[in-house]
Amino acid sequence: MYVPAHFKPDDAQVRELLANHGAADLITVTARGMLATMLPFVYDPPGSRPDAGEHGVLLGHVARNNDQWREPALGEALVIVRGPDAYISPTWYATTREHGRVVPTWNYVTAHVYGHLVIHDDPVWVEALVRRLTDRHEAGWPDHWSVDDAPAAYIAGQLRAIVGAELFISRLEGKFKLSQNRSAQDVDGAIAGLDSREETAMAEAMRTQHARAPQVPASISRASDPTRRPSRRPAK
Repeated sequence: MYVPAHFKPDDAQVRELLANHGAADLITVTARGMLATMLPFVYDPPGSRPDAGEHGVLLGHVARNNDQWREPALGEALVIVRGPDAYISPTWYATTREHGRVVPTWNYVTAHVYGHLVIHDDPVWVEALVRRLTDRHEAGWPDHWSVDDAPAAYIAGQLRAIVGAELFISRLEGKFKLSQNRSAQDVDGAIAGLDSREETAMAEAMRTQHARAPQVPASISRASDPTRRPSRRPAK
């Protein structure tokens, strides 16, 4: 993944994304070609279990009728995890009113997670995962649902219809594109614009990012304008 230095998150940010994301895309290259499935995962971070390794483990499940689990992955599998994303309008930038040399962009948070995929055709393993997923996503709801609320025989039948998938992570690539290359005035304008459209997740991500890192001076933001003519002054 192409990651300019100013959009590169630190390890803690990537692990927080893995711990709190919703669903992600599992992609494998197989003898039949490339296969992909969107599914929810839970994340076991480094140190949480003896085999978690340096980067941790993602755990999910797919339908038994989904052929992806039957086709061995050739090399690493890839999981694409996404956080918030949003369109950023030039009308929100202070620099639009200064010189007009601005274009739209798309801000986003993502991680490409690579690793060795292990399949678990085991109802005990799958039940433990389903309980973890359910408890995580039902947490905080006033009338939360539990796996034990359904008849045991029904749950057993549902568990036979899914297969577990576990990704032992070998490497991570994160990209948090949150206007780090814009001036403080442009960032404030973009956040206000996002708030006005109720794009609260992206607005909050940008607030958090720009509270962590120093703002780009307006002069640097202007210098990054691709249409700006280079200086003709001789080098000293």
